[in-house]
Amino acid sequence: MKPGTMPNQRDIVLVPILFTDLTSKRRRPVVVVSNNEYNHKADDIVVVAMTSNLKAAVYSFTITSADLVIGSLRKPSRIRVDKVYTLAQSIVVKKFGQLREDSFNRIRQLLSALVGERQEQRTQP
Repeated sequence: MKPGTMPNQRDIVLVPILFTDLTSKRRRPVVVVSNNEYNHKADDIVVVAMTSNLKAAVYSFTITSADLVIGSLRKPSRIRVDKVYTLAQSIVVKKFGQLREDSFNRIRQLLSALVGERQEQRTQP
């Protein structure tokens, strides 16, 4: 992203992610979940993973371009709320979309279920 540009909550951004064997990295999309006040004050952002692998997984759901207010997706993707990362804002390559509020609320609900004591529906279509 341009220097001085801050990612906002609900943004879909591209970041370099290391492979688990730490030998190389690829650019991957993530959704910013940290609130804008935090994003303004900190050098980091908190994100959840996105994948093109549509296989059902706990604490995840599928999105399409219809779930975005800005941008578009090449193909449907799955948001993995169980894959939470704290990343330096400086590694964000670019913003390419923003989730609709109702789609982002699904992330909030699944995060709450993930860290809560109650068992709720964890996998969504």
